[in-house]
Amino acid sequence: MPGTPDWNLLPLFVAVAESGNISEAARKLGAPKSSVSRGVAALERSLGVQLFHRTTRDVRLTTAGTAFYDKARPVLAAYRELTGAIPEQEAEPSGTLRITAPVDIALTFLVGVLPQFLLRYPGVNLDVRPTYRVSDLIGEGFDAALRLADKLKDSTLVARRLGDVELGIFGAPNYVAQFGAPRALSECAKHRWVLFSGLTRLPEELRNLSSARISTDDLLFAHGMARAAVGLSVLPNHLAHEDVLAGRLVRVLPAWKLTVGTLFFVHPPAKHLPRKVTALRDHLVDVFARRPLTPNDR
Repeated sequence: MPGTPDWNLLPLFVAVAESGNISEAARKLGAPKSSVSRGVAALERSLGVQLFHRTTRDVRLTTAGTAFYDKARPVLAAYRELTGAIPEQEAEPSGTLRITAPVDIALTFLVGVLPQFLLRYPGVNLDVRPTYRVSDLIGEGFDAALRLADKLKDSTLVARRLGDVELGIFGAPNYVAQFGAPRALSECAKHRWVLFSGLTRLPEELRNLSSARISTDDLLFAHGMARAAVGLSVLPNHLAHEDVLAGRLVRVLPAWKLTVGTLFFVHPPAKHLPRKVTALRDHLVDVFARRPLTPNDR
């Protein structure tokens, strides 16, 4: 009684049928001739029909074999097209990579490092969603995320530590030229400030400063006001990094710093992680090795 055929033998059958010769089929498949011959015999046994007439030189399809070939060829072609369309099956990373990250991380750090990633992997497209909200990666269809935390609360995610995030005190050159810079934390109350209310664990000298010209819950707004010389501001180093290099901000009290958390690359657990995800993860790990978010900007 015929059994269930081994569909892994389908490519082998089609190769023999199209070659008309087991040796030629074996060469195209990169398989031993004996394996091809045994595979054809196994497929015939499972179907309960003879698929080929065999001679010492070649093979010819039987009537049943021709009928099976006519049905098998489009099935095999469709299977190859389907698997070839899956980005993770390809040699190079490809497809759309959907990620989320904190707004300030996305608009500063990622803006600086993602163009190089896209040049390196032209088959990958990015869908980036900046937000300060902690997204449900699986429920919202994200491939990965960057998260800033002391430690991750969601134990269902796979996390790769990228590096620490530190705060520094920054001001515009025009402000420093006009009002000077504090030489110690005890002198901070004498200066004008742009305060970001979302920062916690600041030392007493930097909390509730009465000299604040602006208080805001938007970190990017505080950054912009500091650049406009409204006052000094406590900012993440990664947010001020490019401005320091360009001379738009200077770091005051450079010996003072405060670590506020660690940046993690996280993704849902997967037995076979898509290549586009591992490519971005490895790219960011490499970037952090060369340019951490804790520069000594002076």
